[in-house]
Amino acid sequence: MKKKKCTAIVLAAGSGRRMKSDVAKQYMPLGGKPLIWYALHAIEESSVIDDCILVASQEDILNGYVKKEIVERFGLHKISSIVPGGAERYDSVYNALRAIADEKAAAAADTRTETVAEAGSGREMHEADYVFIHDGARPFLTEEILERCLAQVERTGACVAGMPVKDTIKIVDADCYARQTPDRNTLWQIQTPQVFETALITEAYDRLMKQKESLAASGIKITDDAGVVELLMEKPVKLVEGSYRNIKVTTPEDIAVAEALLEQMRKEKV
Repeated sequence: MKKKKCTAIVLAAGSGRRMKSDVAKQYMPLGGKPLIWYALHAIEESSVIDDCILVASQEDILNGYVKKEIVERFGLHKISSIVPGGAERYDSVYNALRAIADEKAAAAADTRTETVAEAGSGREMHEADYVFIHDGARPFLTEEILERCLAQVERTGACVAGMPVKDTIKIVDADCYARQTPDRNTLWQIQTPQVFETALITEAYDRLMKQKESLAASGIKITDDAGVVELLMEKPVKLVEGSYRNIKVTTPEDIAVAEALLEQMRKEKV
């Protein structure tokens, strides 16, 4: 059976606020390279991912930094589009999904342009069959994680990388008194990539953008893509084993942890 097309969306439009840095966290150095390079390199080398849409800040797109210092400098040929991020994470994802849809529409409108583009770029100009949404601040994405996600999304249409929690979790009240201790065996820490059939996630985000004001007024917060699908499409999302190394670098302490993990991985390869 022919493999369906897989497009990655890599989110790299954040700031350095929680990192307490003037440099956006995705460009901070890790092991001699920008943090964002690691996820993009894993995608570049992957047999699962066919192309990639990189979401960056409008400023870094307009000043040419992303194109020159990331895409061209490191020879990242799978990046088909660089699109601006939005005010919230879901705005950034929506912008990338619209880029996929616009690419499909443009190709359908002019078959001759599609043929020329395919010959020149080596990639098909049509809507992705599966979308892999990944945080650019998670540097330790692996081919094994991508393969597990692909196998699961082919079966279920929606899956998310994650790992069982190791610690006891407490639910607290407004005064930080423990009120409930959920069964640790039922709790997973959610990671990325979060992977969906393209039509499913696109419809989910179209609905979100129409309803986001009413959802906010109701106090409903959506913090990840799976939440959009679960709430607005009423579709269950399957959890897939990621890796305890698949951390998100958010604070200065995370950089130290990432450096230690990187050194450990280098030793394991020796």
